[in-house]
Amino acid sequence: MADTLSREQRSMAMSRIRSRDTTPELLVRRAFWSEGLRFRLHARNLPGRPDIVLRRWNAAVFVHGCFWHRHEGCPLFRLPATRPEFWEPKLQANQRRDARAIHELSEAGWRVLVVWECALKWDRRPPSLSSGTV
Repeated sequence: MADTLSREQRSMAMSRIRSRDTTPELLVRRAFWSEGLRFRLHARNLPGRPDIVLRRWNAAVFVHGCFWHRHEGCPLFRLPATRPEFWEPKLQANQRRDARAIHELSEAGWRVLVVWECALKWDRRPPSLSSGTV
C-alpha cells in the first residue's frame, strides 16, 4: 500500500510527534500532583529515563503510548500497512529496550510502573447528579 503523503509531508508529520509532555504523560503527572506526590521528570541517570521518578518511594513510572511501545492486543495498536519491513523491527526494538530498562531498574531495587495510553482513555466527565448515578 502506498503512502498517501509525500516524503516531505510524512517527514513533517513524524517530526511533530513528541516524546515528552504527551497528553497521557500530562494526565498521570496531574493526577500525582493533585494527590500531593512530588516527582522528577525524565531522570537521565536511570535506565530507560523514566517519565516520572518518585525518589521518596524508589519508584519509576513509564507512560507508554500504545503504538510506539507496541501494546499487544490493544485496539490502539495496529502495525502500519505501509512499510511493515521498517515498522516491525523498529517497534520490536522499542519493546526490547523497554524490557531491558524495566529489568535494570528492578534489579537496582526500583519499583516500576508502566501506564499504558489506553488505560487513560476514558470519559473524563463526572457522573451527573441528576441522572441518579454517582
